[in-house]
Amino acid sequence: MGLDAKPILELDGYLEPFIPGISTRYDLYEKWKRHIQTTEGGYDAFSKGYLKFGFNVEEDGTVLYREWAPNATEAYLIGDFNGWDGSTHPMVRDQFGVWSISLPPISPGVCAIPHDSKIKISLILPSGERVDRLPAWIKRVTQDLSVSPVYDARFWNPSASEKYKRKHPAPPKPESIRIYEAHVGISTLEGRVGTYKEFTKDVLPRIKKLGYNTIQLMAIMEHAYYASFGYQVTSFFAASSRYGTPDELTELIDTAHSLGLTVLLDIVHSHACKNVLDGLNQFDGTDHQYFHEGGKGLHDLWDSRLFNYGHHEVLRFLLSNLRYYIEEFGFDGFRFDGVTSMMYLHHGIGTGFSGGYHEYFGDQVDLEGVVYLMLANDLVHDIYPNAITIAEDVSGMPLLCIPTTIGGLGFDYRLSMAIPDMWIKLLKEKPDDEWNMGNIVHTLTNRRWREKSVGYAESHDQALVGDKTLAFWLMDKEMYTNMSDLTELTPIIERGLSLHKIIRMLVHSIGGEGYLNFEGNEFGHPEWLDFPRAGNNNSFHYARRQFNLTEDPLLRYRYLNDFDIAMQHLEEKHGWLKSPPGYVSLKHEIDKVIVFERAGLLFIFNFNPSKSFADYRVGIEEAGEYHVVLSSDEKRFGGFDRIDTNGKYFTTPLAWNDRKNFLQVYIPLRTCLVLGK
Repeated sequence: MGLDAKPILELDGYLEPFIPGISTRYDLYEKWKRHIQTTEGGYDAFSKGYLKFGFNVEEDGTVLYREWAPNATEAYLIGDFNGWDGSTHPMVRDQFGVWSISLPPISPGVCAIPHDSKIKISLILPSGERVDRLPAWIKRVTQDLSVSPVYDARFWNPSASEKYKRKHPAPPKPESIRIYEAHVGISTLEGRVGTYKEFTKDVLPRIKKLGYNTIQLMAIMEHAYYASFGYQVTSFFAASSRYGTPDELTELIDTAHSLGLTVLLDIVHSHACKNVLDGLNQFDGTDHQYFHEGGKGLHDLWDSRLFNYGHHEVLRFLLSNLRYYIEEFGFDGFRFDGVTSMMYLHHGIGTGFSGGYHEYFGDQVDLEGVVYLMLANDLVHDIYPNAITIAEDVSGMPLLCIPTTIGGLGFDYRLSMAIPDMWIKLLKEKPDDEWNMGNIVHTLTNRRWREKSVGYAESHDQALVGDKTLAFWLMDKEMYTNMSDLTELTPIIERGLSLHKIIRMLVHSIGGEGYLNFEGNEFGHPEWLDFPRAGNNNSFHYARRQFNLTEDPLLRYRYLNDFDIAMQHLEEKHGWLKSPPGYVSLKHEIDKVIVFERAGLLFIFNFNPSKSFADYRVGIEEAGEYHVVLSSDEKRFGGFDRIDTNGKYFTTPLAWNDRKNFLQVYIPLRTCLVLGK
């Protein structure tokens, strides 16, 4: 049918010279949709590949196994069930290179392969070499480091009585998305890997109490190397066995739903681990089955393999992977990792983005990667209208969060990755009195019209060893000596507590249409994150979260934690994230004051390191009587109660800073004040 350029140009007239490039990718997207419809019957059938490939059990106990391995000349199913005999269970090949075998039950309803027994596929290559592989669609793999770091595939077929049955419907799609980014394994105080069960029991209630409405779970897809933070995936359909069983993950998500929490999966389709013995790499003996061959199939920075998004079977694998996690576990959507790498042939390596539109539609764009993302978003939103998709993209690709029906890539949100970079740069390079209020506001509000963004002051990236969280940049070593109320409130701690609160409040209130926080950062977690590895003697000491610090009534961490709770619940009440962008009426470079209105609230920030202001005049559009709905200076948040939270503020009908009225407030140094009617 072709692209209708009118809706795009109504969004952004500057895209007119690039309509041919946008049309090219749209035509390729439409071509793939027609191809899927013609060859597979449409998205619905095509995305159910996990019901056709891998292991599936029929009602009578018959086990069906299918695997795509076009380079193999012979294939055999081996495992505990047949004593690992490479000749007793040959598989049959079809014209597309798909191998299959059917194993009848040993008695009615009893599978020939025992539940949780080890299994592999053994392939004979054209050279005559025999290679054993973990099935690509396997749903359960386990690792015994005392034996080998290589994973074992398991035939996972629990009885009906053992399977967890979901009890709760998913909550409504949140209009204001407040995301708690979490990793199950580190969500424990103890020096070990945490479990799904523990997360369900201990962490879900905490997230609910904090006031977040969405959880983003990291490192769920199985990854051989724990220290990769889940970004070197080996088995795409296997939920990580480090934390427990697949049913325990289902229970976690179902329990989250019962608490009204939406759950997103951090999905890694941008690349795959290079492992051969327990990964997809060289699965059928070639380097180009699931991936591009040669250098095009390698990511130099990540040392990993890059998918060939232009191949029919690769699309089946990845699109089915998305649907599997929604259908099998109940996930409500995805945060797509590494989207920048997927959209460009240079993968963002050694490349900066100036914002010039030529960077987004030239020869450097990977059309197949872009079209895969369009197909993925179209599929997810077509079958699951309430699902949420978020793009991790640093490039600023136009139309990223515009529906595919009018030529966009179809994401619901993009991560505002420039915001945390800005704060770290300021804290590293500029003294407080040199912070530029205009630049701060510009970075926080510089997002594409009608494309929603998730703002965040910091994420897991800043928490990792080698970087620093905001709390660490602000308070450094004094976090270990002066975070008790029984110790001196030093200038460093006072500054750190104050700026930690107002930085996060500013990002939350004006930085996007969503907000994200990495677990522990809400209270200024005092340690970096470092997974067990050879360089730290495989220690778990820094691969944990000390939530207990917020429960000690003598520690100042509770002030930051309580402020975060107040901030989330205030947004829940007033809904500024779902409201139009704020109107900024003041960015005062000398006073270091920022003032804006959003969702009927007046936000006032004083970043001045040395001056408080009495009777400070601020503009406001709507006349009336206002009162304090939140002050970072409240004693319960570690402040000094210099602002009367019971005070009333009355507008004067005199224009000020392009607003129809003004009112006067007292704003102590390094505080924020939110007024409402």
